[in-house]
Amino acid sequence: MRSPLTIGSRGSQLALWQANHIKDALERELGVAVQLEIIKTTGDKITDVPLASTGGTKALFTKEIEEALLEKRVDLAVHSMKDMPTILPDGLVIGAVPKREDPRDALLTRNGKGIEGLPEGARIGTSSLRREVQLKRLRRDLKIVTLRGNLDTRIRKLEEGQYDAIVLAAAGLKRLGWAGKVTEFLEPEKMLPAVGQGALAIETRADDAELLEGLACLRHADTEAATKAERAFLKKVEGGCQVPMAAHATVEGGQFSMRAIVVSLDGERSVEHETSGPAAEAEKLGTELASKLLADGAAEIMAEIQQSTR
Repeated sequence: MRSPLTIGSRGSQLALWQANHIKDALERELGVAVQLEIIKTTGDKITDVPLASTGGTKALFTKEIEEALLEKRVDLAVHSMKDMPTILPDGLVIGAVPKREDPRDALLTRNGKGIEGLPEGARIGTSSLRREVQLKRLRRDLKIVTLRGNLDTRIRKLEEGQYDAIVLAAAGLKRLGWAGKVTEFLEPEKMLPAVGQGALAIETRADDAELLEGLACLRHADTEAATKAERAFLKKVEGGCQVPMAAHATVEGGQFSMRAIVVSLDGERSVEHETSGPAAEAEKLGTELASKLLADGAAEIMAEIQQSTR
């Protein structure tokens, strides 16, 4: 294995934790030197508006890093899986998916009470349409307010009193040692996570056979099967940040199960289904689940959303 290897990463505190986590694993398992190159993405430069208003493309957080991969300025990239487009640029592949961290959403509140204990009309910060519509389903009175920025920035805004509560991914909070700040972990039955939430994607060039072989030390088969199914669902539904949808899959003992939902913008209508089967068929089952949702009304909801945002 050549040395040193260079990892391309965003520069946020969480992104650097994730990149260093992979760096340490590669140095330990492969005995090579690994260095980081910080790359600022378009998404990092947009901090004052909801992502859905930018056109909803996930490539906001990967494009510049993928360009560095294709230009061979870096050897691999560490992404949050939920930021990854379902179709990668020609010549790039996801070379490894490590074991998933907690996929749930987490509620942080100023009054120390869970979602049911928030005052009427409480201001909740999030930039995610998925979270917004599911919050509306839980409590119609809540006021959803845009929240952008890195994790530490979002938490500071809560502590300063700009919000009564905020919703963040549990995985990032746990990785940075901030799980103690969480008031309530929102179970999937209450709020279904984003596709890929809690998982990492190690991206590299498709023709880098030596590195792809080396990345085997990072792979976690159950997480890989679950996230492939979730991404297959997303690809079939063809939804970006502008469509409120969620999907979460698990694999245990060779058995796969998955639940997914598409919700209208006002939170009034939703289509939700589950599927299960052998883990070996996870990706196919994810696609079939998407087809079922589309046939049962999700296509109409999505068409209305697209019409309203033109």
